[in-house]
Amino acid sequence: MAAAEVSAEAERVRIGKLAMRTKDFLNRLDHKRISGAIAAAEATTSGEIRVFIQRGEIGEPLITAEKKFQELGMHKTAARNAILVFVAPRVQKFAVVGDEAVHQKCGSEFWEQLVQTMRAHFQREEFTDALVEAIGSAGRLLAEHFPRQGDDLNELSDDVIEDH
Repeated sequence: MAAAEVSAEAERVRIGKLAMRTKDFLNRLDHKRISGAIAAAEATTSGEIRVFIQRGEIGEPLITAEKKFQELGMHKTAARNAILVFVAPRVQKFAVVGDEAVHQKCGSEFWEQLVQTMRAHFQREEFTDALVEAIGSAGRLLAEHFPRQGDDLNELSDDVIEDH
């Protein structure tokens, strides 16, 4: 499994002046736009993309995201080409995790650029834009290396997943 997260010095994402409650963050997201971006990205690839919003406190975002990747069964996709965008708004942290086949094709530079772009949007409180742009970048990468085949199935839901 491959993953990227912001560096230890900058792993908190400024969301205004104070930490934001997860409920407030979720209310500011355009869920339809995000789900639509996932569906559009997956229309050109056999890969799968998911967005997960974590409630409450977490430890290291990368470790938590990797565990969530496993819990969600994302490692069970046929081509091992799934990507999880993980956000923990309350603690202002996020991580992006890709399965082994994805990392073999893209390397660390892709993850670092994706995280930098997301961080910039989050700092400007452009939460939906951060996720939609990450989904688009991930979709283009997946389409390049894992093009959609005639018999591909959508193996995972396109909805934003919320920890309850």
